[in-house]
Amino acid sequence: HVQLVESGGGSVQAGGSLRLSCALSGTAYRQYCMAWFRQSPGKEREGVARIGDDGTISYADSVKGRFTISQDTVKRILYLQMDNLKPEDSAMYYCAEEAGPTAFWSCSNTLMPQTDFDHWGQGTQVTVS
Repeated sequence: HVQLVESGGGSVQAGGSLRLSCALSGTAYRQYCMAWFRQSPGKEREGVARIGDDGTISYADSVKGRFTISQDTVKRILYLQMDNLKPEDSAMYYCAEEAGPTAFWSCSNTLMPQTDFDHWGQGTQVTVS
């Protein structure tokens, strides 16, 4: 049973920073793709950043140069360092995972639809004012 638990959200002023964490348990696949998504009220869930088991990383254009995704493969924790935050970054942030043979597609798809990921956390709120 895969579990993803996010933490680290909060309220911050524009220009500030936050670091989100996502603790992963219950998966045994060596192949995986992990990602951060976000969703604001009335908007679709959008991909923010993703990282594969080979270390390949990609970002949404809206966060390039400001957000950094990383992972601790020993502790099995996914991070999202968010710097120079803007009010438009306010959203519920979700951690997602796809494991097994389909993970390669999840991390190589030119798009980043939420349907490429099977497992999700409960979300952590980020508010930038």
